[in-house]
Amino acid sequence: MLNPGMAVLIGALIGTVAGLFGVGGGFLIVPSLVFLGLPIHVAIGTSLACITISSLSSAYAHIRAGRVLYRVAFLKEAFSIPAAVIGAYLSGMLNSNVLEAVFGLLLIYVAYVFIRRSDVRNRGEALRINYRKVPLIGALSGLTSGLLGVSGGVLNVPLFHTLAGLPVNYAVGTSSLALFFTALVGTATHIGLGQVDLQTALLLSPGLIIGAAVGARLVPKLQPRRFKILFSVLLILVAVRLLLRALEGF
Repeated sequence: MLNPGMAVLIGALIGTVAGLFGVGGGFLIVPSLVFLGLPIHVAIGTSLACITISSLSSAYAHIRAGRVLYRVAFLKEAFSIPAAVIGAYLSGMLNSNVLEAVFGLLLIYVAYVFIRRSDVRNRGEALRINYRKVPLIGALSGLTSGLLGVSGGVLNVPLFHTLAGLPVNYAVGTSSLALFFTALVGTATHIGLGQVDLQTALLLSPGLIIGAAVGARLVPKLQPRRFKILFSVLLILVAVRLLLRALEGF
């Protein structure tokens, strides 16, 4: 059984990353749970339950700060959820090592594009959102989630910013709300399959809630350029992990 003190610490660290970057944190939660002895499928299901908790805490903080665009979040989810189901079915037909390698290379490219895009907006200028690109973002994020068993959150923020034109702080806040619904659907599915360790999820919950709230409050304190550098480093770390795992399977 997971030590309660260690659970709070792990939850707080992962929650802070999730709240700060608007990601689910599954790339940290799953290996942590596997290291603690959970079978991989149970770790994935439990991770989604944890993401539901952390994203709700993060989204609440971003909503209070006015950094969530509801129309973008709900439009994105309308395409993400069915795409995730399709991806889950396709995952059994395709080579997972090839998928992970392709996704790893895609993340490196996304990091490059993300860090190059300007985030300068004149004071008082209205947000110019490209709603036509939001369904594409939803489909890509959902398909990735279903294919690789991840939340897809690492794609939300850079794609919201580069394709839909959201400033990074709005991209993070909107991603947090969108992730809640994606993770909630995934959690319900895994509970039905008996692949969620609710005791472990509940032990991690206090740290996740506190960490996600803290991370969300740190977003406006970072300059957009510095935030992009940190997020790009995060994307590259995830990409390297995927590429290494893909190479091991070849």
